[in-house]
Amino acid sequence: MEGYLRDYLAVDKILWLAHGDIPGDDTDGHIDQLARFVNPTTIVAAIAADENDECFAQLQAMWEELGSFTGMEDVPFTIVPLPIPGPKFVGDARLPCSYCNFVFVNGGCIVPQFDDPMDVVALKTLQRLLPGRRVVGAPSLDLIWGLGSFHCLSQQEPSLRGGEANGAVA
Repeated sequence: MEGYLRDYLAVDKILWLAHGDIPGDDTDGHIDQLARFVNPTTIVAAIAADENDECFAQLQAMWEELGSFTGMEDVPFTIVPLPIPGPKFVGDARLPCSYCNFVFVNGGCIVPQFDDPMDVVALKTLQRLLPGRRVVGAPSLDLIWGLGSFHCLSQQEPSLRGGEANGAVA
């Protein structure tokens, strides 16, 4: 797998996480729910504050993994905690709520909000880490029912330049 990634994506270093499952996540641990770069040397990581939360042990193990990672120059990354909200459910099914599912937009960052006290903490944390961007929260409870949020929704959007989308006339 790493050979293919190196060949087809022209990457030199690959970092794998073995931990970090969030209950309700149907993606088998997509990184956009768990940990995200906010600059080349800083990663925000989902963390559960409540030791009784079923996410706690997996996210703690992921935190420890991230702490062992280094960048291209073998310098450790700065890891910043980004809390997860308290559990949200539809019936008996826990929803995979994570503030890491934010999306960068021109000059800004849209952060999922879950009608939870941690919403404010997530916004303040990301605003501190992204001083050149306007960090805005947007309701995500209805979106998360579909098991994703803003980053998931924004994937693979073509760039429109001069009426063309990926080389084809739109």
